[in-house]
Amino acid sequence: MTKKHFLSAAALLLAASSAFAQGNGMAGITEATGMVTSYFEPATKLIYAIGAVVGLIGGVKVYGKFSSGDPDTSKTAASWFGACIFLIVAATILRSFFL
Repeated sequence: MTKKHFLSAAALLLAASSAFAQGNGMAGITEATGMVTSYFEPATKLIYAIGAVVGLIGGVKVYGKFSSGDPDTSKTAASWFGACIFLIVAATILRSFFL
């Protein structure tokens, strides 16, 4: 074989192998997408549950501060309420963005 035939055969082999690799890559990407989207529903519910627990803990802390007459009660209430709202909004936006 001449050098020209050898280079042509190598180029053809590389083109064919990259075409096969693209098909397998698309199947892998499709499978990974399906796996990731299947986790969003349980993850969203988990984040909502964490938000509920954070809300209950925050309510108890704010009640304790309010009962003791602490002047810092409004700042504490705003921070705990903001954390709960952030968790709920973040879960909802991520779910709507990826699904």
